[in-house]
Formats: sequence, structure tokens, C-alpha cells
Amino acid sequence: MIDLMLAPLVAALILVGIHGYLGIHIIARGVIFVDLALAQVAALGFTAATLLGYAPGSAAAYGISVGATLVGAFMLSVSRVEHEYVTQEALIGVVYVAASAGTILLAAQAPRGSEHVEELLTGTILWVTWSEIWRTGLVYAAVGAIHWVLHKKFFTISLEPDKAAAEGWRLRWWDFVFYGLFGIVVTSSVGIAGVLVVFSFLVIPAVVAFMWVSSPARLLAVAWTVGALAALAGLLISFQFDLPTGPVIVVTFAAVLVSAFALKRLAPGSTT
Repeated sequence: MIDLMLAPLVAALILVGIHGYLGIHIIARGVIFVDLALAQVAALGFTAATLLGYAPGSAAAYGISVGATLVGAFMLSVSRVEHEYVTQEALIGVVYVAASAGTILLAAQAPRGSEHVEELLTGTILWVTWSEIWRTGLVYAAVGAIHWVLHKKFFTISLEPDKAAAEGWRLRWWDFVFYGLFGIVVTSSVGIAGVLVVFSFLVIPAVVAFMWVSSPARLLAVAWTVGALAALAGLLISFQFDLPTGPVIVVTFAAVLVSAFALKRLAPGSTT
């Protein structure tokens, strides 16, 4: 069991590490579905690369997917609007729907198209290899280093956008930097865990964290702890009962969120 589960567990913890941090920004910005949108754009890129004859794990397929994701990041960075009814979340939904439709259309032209779409949705984290883990870890480390250097600007824009605007920051430029880095992470993540699992890693730990605490350091601590425990539980349940790993992880994260809401209702006076 240890030999089989060690690689997926390490991969899950790496995913939780980067997505738990990014999820804080996504929840604070109020663009909950940006992950689904960029993940689906990444999936569209992978599907296009497969149709062109490139192996799913090849450098060419990854490059095409990153390119598609950067285009999506640019679209999201210019979609910051100030309108009473037209929100950025609505435009993010359009990107997601269009990318989903494009993925289905391209997959229909490829051999094993339906299986390919299923793999992109739920991932194959149980069969992740150590070479994939090392390669993904290096990408995340590079992105993490950039975020460390720019973390004050990113947190200010995410948590205090009015302050950033008042100081004359070029918000659309910084949004493109943020979403571009985010897109690179998502592209790597989708290839391992799939769209639905990546969304769970990104959003649910951050939502739980915001329910209980508010400072950046505590938000990160709670998000990482919740994400790690939920990922471990999902992997163990999947292995123990021989169930599809991706869906089990998603359901486990959802159960954690429901439990957190229930605990919050039972402790309305908890410190935030």
C-alpha cells in the first residue's frame, strides 16, 4: 500500500501547497470560477495538442496548453469591469463555457475522445509518476518564488483593491501577471489531477479558512491543513474501497466543507 500510495500522496500535498495559497487570492478577489475557466482552457490546449498528434505528457502538448492558458489569462485580466450588472464572474463563465464546448468538439474528432474528456475532468493522480512530480514541483517552485517576491502587491490587490487603485497601480497589468502565473500552475495541475480535483484543491480549503480566520498567515495555515487532511482522506478512501480517485477526492473535500459549515453554525461566536 505504501509503495502505491506514496507518489499520489506527495503529488496531492504539492498541489494543496500551491493551490491552498492561490485559493486565498481567488476567494478574496471574488472570482471563484476562474480556476474552472483556466483549467478548462488548459484542457482545451491539451485536447488540441492530442489531436495534432502530440503525446499528452510531451513538452509540445504542455507548451500548447500553457499558450492557450496565457491567452485565457489575458482575457481575464482585461475583463475587470465596473458595471452594476455585468460582473467579471459572468465573463469568466463565458470563457469556461466556450472552452468546455471547444474541448468537447475537439475530443469528438480524436480516438478515445470521451475517455480523454473524462481523464481531463477527474485526472489520473493515482498513477502519477515521480518524474511528473519532480517536473511539476519545479514549476510550482518557480511560480512560488515569483509570488514570494511580489506577495505584498498580490495580497494588496486581492484583499485591498481600492487601496491599490487609489495608489495608481496598473491593476489590469498586475492581474495579467497573477492570472498568467496562475494559468501555468493550473496547466500543470490539470495534467495530473483533472479539472474537478484542481477546483476542489483551490476553492474549498480557502473557503473553510475564510470562515474561521482573516489574517493572511492564518488563512494559509488553515487552508493548507484542511487541504492536506482532505486529500489524504480522499486517497485512503479511494484505495480502501477501490473507487475512482478523482471523484472520491472531490466528494471528500465537499464533505469537509459541509462539516466546516456545520461547525460554524454550532459555534457562532468563534473568533474570525
